[in-house]
Amino acid sequence: MARIAMTSVVLTLALAASLPGSSHAQAPAQQLVLGISEGTSGGLDHAQVIAKYQGLAEVIGRAMKAKVSVVFAREFKQLEEGMQTGRFDLVMARPSDYPARGMRDYGYSYIASTKPDGQCFIIAPKGSELKTINDVKGKRIALPEQIAYMSRFCAAELRDKGILVDKENVQFVREQAAVGFYLDNKFADVGGVASYSGIAKKWEKDGGRILHKSVAQPYFPMVAHKRIKAEQLKAIQEELLALPGSDAGKDVLKRIGIEQFDTTSEARMRELLKWLNI
Repeated sequence: MARIAMTSVVLTLALAASLPGSSHAQAPAQQLVLGISEGTSGGLDHAQVIAKYQGLAEVIGRAMKAKVSVVFAREFKQLEEGMQTGRFDLVMARPSDYPARGMRDYGYSYIASTKPDGQCFIIAPKGSELKTINDVKGKRIALPEQIAYMSRFCAAELRDKGILVDKENVQFVREQAAVGFYLDNKFADVGGVASYSGIAKKWEKDGGRILHKSVAQPYFPMVAHKRIKAEQLKAIQEELLALPGSDAGKDVLKRIGIEQFDTTSEARMRELLKWLNI
């Protein structure tokens, strides 16, 4: 009888320990949301984006000791609302002006950007007589649509070189690929495209020329909501910087399409919107 009574006590204690509110109950893992935006490029659906960034979410989760879920922000409005309302605990987005807005307008903290940096390439067609950026003034310039990040990026670079876009003969086109079309068909003399765009990556291989490469700016940055503590930010940075050191980490980077993370670009991120005149 004593043995039965003892067994009953043990079972009762075990049940009590498993009930919600018990001091012995295991606390549920913290749930965090990583908002991802790939801008207007790509064309991936939500499931594909989740699969693409799941490895990164697990890396961040390891640093945070939390479960991190990936949410695809297809539209820029959705991305900005997610930061404004604090729905997104973390954001990794391109174009870079949106994470920069998160830092300036919504209290987000810098974590990292990616390598290589982003640049504006001023390109000219094969056989062009233009030699340098100084020859662009007075020529017909093709740029992405006026509100696009890279159009503003190229305009800021040209401004710093003494060429004011609003005083030049500029044709704004809907997509960066159309810049190449305008040059190939002699509708424009020079164009501006992102260094990480498809057209920039193959322009020289196809016989075109790159007249000028702009100042480098942070590419595909990651930021965190202000509720993420400083020691947590540091832990995430350490995990991101360690990725190239293992095969699993290299696979995470390869899936995203970047070489590595950079944790030294905070100052440039904080100056980016001023440089873009936004």
